[in-house]
Amino acid sequence: MAGSLIEKLGAFEARYEELGERLGDPETVKDLDLFRSLSKEFARVREIVEESRLYAKLRRDLEEANSLLAEENDPEILELARAERDEVQPAIEAAEARLQLLLLPPDPNDDKNTIVEIRAGTGGEEASLFAADLYRMYTRYAEGRGWKIELLGSTPTDKGGFREVVIGVEGGEVFRRLKFESGTHRVQRVPVTEASGRIHTSAATVAVLPEAESVEIDIAANDLRIDVYRSSGPGGQSVNTTDSAVRITHLPTGLVVTCQDEKSQHKNRDKAMKVLRARLKSKLEQEQQQEIAAARKEMVGSGDRSQRIRTYNFPQGRVTDHRIGLTLYKLPEVMAGDIDVLIEPLTEADRVARLDALSAE
Repeated sequence: MAGSLIEKLGAFEARYEELGERLGDPETVKDLDLFRSLSKEFARVREIVEESRLYAKLRRDLEEANSLLAEENDPEILELARAERDEVQPAIEAAEARLQLLLLPPDPNDDKNTIVEIRAGTGGEEASLFAADLYRMYTRYAEGRGWKIELLGSTPTDKGGFREVVIGVEGGEVFRRLKFESGTHRVQRVPVTEASGRIHTSAATVAVLPEAESVEIDIAANDLRIDVYRSSGPGGQSVNTTDSAVRITHLPTGLVVTCQDEKSQHKNRDKAMKVLRARLKSKLEQEQQQEIAAARKEMVGSGDRSQRIRTYNFPQGRVTDHRIGLTLYKLPEVMAGDIDVLIEPLTEADRVARLDALSAE
């Protein structure tokens, strides 16, 4: 194990003792938010410390076995020492691998509920239809995992597509599993609107945003311009006779969010604010990470919507993720919501890249 990693383990030992003392302090217990935060950190640090102590014990056992092999002449003792060495060495390797995984800093957003925004890109009506296909794909995936789905906003087209559709997804580890879906998704197929049967290439963009709590993003009332108007459906026909649709503009950043799916102006406003907070949180985090992203390009990619991440080729039944060079001939299953075959390799690639970076520090 690299010396830098051993130093990190020593720091965790010290932090473990500190957290134990703070959690036992009556003043900490009085502050429920602080107590919950420290308890969560303590659980993670304790797991690292326990694994670190096991690793240290195994290293001592190996040193004792090697000392016996170097100093003893008794055949029985030498045989026991060799057996001990052969047993301990693979255990050390396994413990070191577990420690490296535990030392990877957790993404604080992994357990957060998530907002998924899908927008039609280049390709006209076919791009809108593909956006609807992606919406169904993610919806089926979420339903398969028992997650709760809420439609937060949509702009449908006459032919069943979406210029834009925004959904909220609630459940365990939603962001952890969906965060690598951000980017440009490209489709190659014969559009239903194409009479000559030529294959077209269209695209849609996906943004996966961790939901921001109001305490995380402080939005001043005078930073908002809120407009209300009558909802309309595809083709411009009126779907509501009252001013229930809401458009919220965040004046400092220029971000605009609209919502018209509910008949209640109040509900549309709440949904629009949820999306706005998530977009502001994402914007702030991207700004904070610009220097890091510029210094080291990660293997899986930044998740920027401008980055082409995946191609869905319908004539060949093929889906390719360009970030890790993965090609699968399982397009029907993927479009039906079986996207773990893509998510798991992406998660593993990210883990390997982060382990390499940790070892290089």
